[in-house]
Amino acid sequence: MEQSFDVVVAGGGLAGVCAAIAAARGGAKTCLVHERPVLGGVASSEMRVTVHGAAHNHAFARETGIISEMLSEERRRNHEDINENGWTNSVFDQVLYDWCQREPNLTLHLNTTVLAVRMEGGGQAEVEPHTERGYYLREACAPSRRIEALVARTLSAEVELVLEAPLFVDCTGDAVVADRAGCEWRMGSESRDEHDEPHASVTASTATMGSSIHIRAKDVGRDAPFTAPPWAVRHDDASYFYDQGRVPSDPRGGYWWIEIGVPWHTIFDNETIRHELTRHALGVWDWMKNRDPLTMERCRTYALDFVGQVPGKRESRRVRGRHWIVESDLQERRSFPDAVAHGGWGVDLHTPGGLLAATSEPAAAENYREDSRYAGKTYLKPYGIPLRALMARDVDNLFLAGRCISTTRAALGSVRVMGTTAVMGQAVGTAAAMLRRRGMTLPDLADDAAAGGPATGELQQRLVRDGVHLPDVRNTDPGDLARTASVTASSTQPSVGLSPQDHAPFEGLIGVPPRDRFDLDVTLGQHVWCSGRLDRVELCLDNDLAEPVQVPVRLVRVEGIWDNRKGGSEVLAEAALTAGPGASRWVAWDVDQQIAPGWLRIETVEPAPGVAWRAARGVLPGHFGVRHLSATHWRDVHGSFAFRLSPEQAAFEPAEVLSGTARPQASPSTWRSDPGRGLPQWLELTWPQEQRVGRVELTFPGTLLKDVHGTPPFYVEPQTARDYVVEADGVEVLRVTGNTSWRRSHELDRPVDARALRVLVLATNGDPAASLVEVRCYAL
Repeated sequence: MEQSFDVVVAGGGLAGVCAAIAAARGGAKTCLVHERPVLGGVASSEMRVTVHGAAHNHAFARETGIISEMLSEERRRNHEDINENGWTNSVFDQVLYDWCQREPNLTLHLNTTVLAVRMEGGGQAEVEPHTERGYYLREACAPSRRIEALVARTLSAEVELVLEAPLFVDCTGDAVVADRAGCEWRMGSESRDEHDEPHASVTASTATMGSSIHIRAKDVGRDAPFTAPPWAVRHDDASYFYDQGRVPSDPRGGYWWIEIGVPWHTIFDNETIRHELTRHALGVWDWMKNRDPLTMERCRTYALDFVGQVPGKRESRRVRGRHWIVESDLQERRSFPDAVAHGGWGVDLHTPGGLLAATSEPAAAENYREDSRYAGKTYLKPYGIPLRALMARDVDNLFLAGRCISTTRAALGSVRVMGTTAVMGQAVGTAAAMLRRRGMTLPDLADDAAAGGPATGELQQRLVRDGVHLPDVRNTDPGDLARTASVTASSTQPSVGLSPQDHAPFEGLIGVPPRDRFDLDVTLGQHVWCSGRLDRVELCLDNDLAEPVQVPVRLVRVEGIWDNRKGGSEVLAEAALTAGPGASRWVAWDVDQQIAPGWLRIETVEPAPGVAWRAARGVLPGHFGVRHLSATHWRDVHGSFAFRLSPEQAAFEPAEVLSGTARPQASPSTWRSDPGRGLPQWLELTWPQEQRVGRVELTFPGTLLKDVHGTPPFYVEPQTARDYVVEADGVEVLRVTGNTSWRRSHELDRPVDARALRVLVLATNGDPAASLVEVRCYAL
């Protein structure tokens, strides 16, 4: 069968799914070809790796866009917790399949393997890789070639496909398309001095991170004996687990450290690796069930329920693109004119060899200490990913997304996680559709991207409009009528702080608060928004000692919510607070200053043993706590400490919906009504003259505080409006009931001419306040 499309995406992991959906939504006739029977790749029920991303380390940094749509829907439908690798079930497979089937421009070929790449002018790459530079290197066969078609085979149907298109996207993970097309790629580690990367190997190496399979066990309520087969690995040494970072902490499984690579090649020896992983996985369970004194009783009624048989890869080929990402790009949070995605996972490089090495990856070997030297060195603030790193350099019609993008191995340690690869996929899918509409070529777009030109600006604005967060990019869409409006609301929540008893947003998430209190054995801090005058700050402290304790504190200005420098950009005030003996004592600090509006942080300056700062029940948008990471930096706790501010601060004003970004950043970017006033509540846009409005786009606060692991089964974000009405000049033009989505785009039955547009929230999914983070209006 020969089929023609505008865009062909190879690889149906999260990068590929998001790329294909984005291209199809952009109007491109799109094909997604995937070699497995279910979508999701490493995140599917076949491999069961849960989705991680920037929100693991940073409050309000979760990836949004298509990936957030699908993860939110999975949580709404799924009866099962998410905790660790091995716990994904078929509900997520079905959500991904559902999202693809909903797109009329998308053709899906499952169980279909790409066998070859047909190039314009004929021929196929046959050059072998070499290791002259210490790692596997395949140099380009011929620069500036074009792919004509992919040749694929649907094994379950004995069908061979020729998939033609002017644009292709390689999301295969192993860079199968780029390799067959003759692109330059690397595999292994660059030497430390090649790019001056602190996390690179001292010398170049062909070693890679290993692959994993996962196990899952189920409590059957009675004794469940287990006998390992004779070919399974037998473990007898407790130190192998407890001293080397392989702690079997949960009897249900989920052990990412069941990992093997070196001495085998993660591509060519994949079947050998699968068998070796199976031997070890059964051996791990045998140890836990039959010999480990710490787990035998806990595992007594647990029966093995799942053993993965598709290894999940962390690393293989990395294709040379039109920008080569190096570790300093991430460490320095370099600003790219063509940023189209964001990341924020740490530099996470596992020990080559995995189970065969002396220890698992370093963080685990340190018991995941958040204040260790290693943790401080690997921590990254959210950063931008340039479009040029998602474009093959040697083929003029090939985009890249996923772990095969143009990056060094050290930088791969961060960009490889699936939340990040998913937003890469949406970026290139959107870019491919834009090229088809504009009649541009990929090299044209690459030149435009390097200069931050108009086409790149259009792409960035489209991504932002579609819910993607891009660092340093705001809504400047000239077609958005809301940007010229004035905003008022029926009420606004006063920002006075939070106590340990106050109900607050996000408290329904798992681990919010992370604990009831945080000991001041290490220093702590709290982000707060100040709108002008600040007379008094109060902290809710416990003093477990019999005598008062002095707690040195300071108030500092910070540049946005992810400024994690101790001391911020400026120290505004300092004091020594006296914490008297007892629990939940409010300690006052008379600041008495007029302060320019912006984010502040209340910091303790040195440890105060015996004293603890009480946690709040929830988190106000942008108002979260941090704890000691290193001598110079903080890390988020994904919760809030108890604090009070006087006078009340204007943090959640109606105009925040026009901040240009749909999450707390330079300001809270959130309107919240006064929860004491009940519902309904409204927010209204007004213009001096009538505007023709045909489309209204609303964004409610999503589950941005934490990654998907913090969301329980059947979860719907309480801040999302369930029932709401849109009125134009007092006349109802839209009514929605039963909403569970954080983003809604509504095309009105017919455009209206109006000077006022009101969003009336009748009911939420649990929050007592109405809340919005962005409103957009368009003529069409």
